[in-house]
Amino acid sequence: MSRPVVAALFSSLDGVVSDPYLFQYDSFDEGLGQFMTEAIGRVAAGILGRTTYEQWAGYWPNQAPEEDASFADFIKPLPKYVASRTLTQDDLTWQNSTLIEADLLDFVRQLKQTDGGAVGVQGSISVVRQLAAAGLLDELTLCLHPAVAGEGVRLFADAAPLRLELLDSRITEKGNAILTYGPGPAIG
Repeated sequence: MSRPVVAALFSSLDGVVSDPYLFQYDSFDEGLGQFMTEAIGRVAAGILGRTTYEQWAGYWPNQAPEEDASFADFIKPLPKYVASRTLTQDDLTWQNSTLIEADLLDFVRQLKQTDGGAVGVQGSISVVRQLAAAGLLDELTLCLHPAVAGEGVRLFADAAPLRLELLDSRITEKGNAILTYGPGPAIG
């Protein structure tokens, strides 16, 4: 049996997935919180790109238990695999962080064959994009906020055609659409 590789990103209506704090406004509600709790509850290992690792390693290790406790309690002990062409293992000072020294796609293929719970791609837009294009992402959840960002990084900007299949959908109290997709039929 294969471990699923999953990713969840916040998105604006115009497809921007970077810097969600710029467009989320007051959209967090009980339904979104429930989804986030469920999503991290099944993840047993994480993959982070260099940018996400550097941003999060400067923040999450320093959070006290009462500050964002549920995510801090989840991310601190989580085995974290870091995809980077510039960092070295010595640069990874955050607890339970390991540099992916092999090709990212080969590493993920091998990781999927190990025992354990889901492997979650944490943030890391380029890693999500690469894994989706290679057919290695089993679930992609977009938490679509009812807002237009106007500018920012779009998940599939300049991407090759890719078909996905809707696996689950729900709408939260404040109008967030939580849409979970899996790989769709091959194109062509």
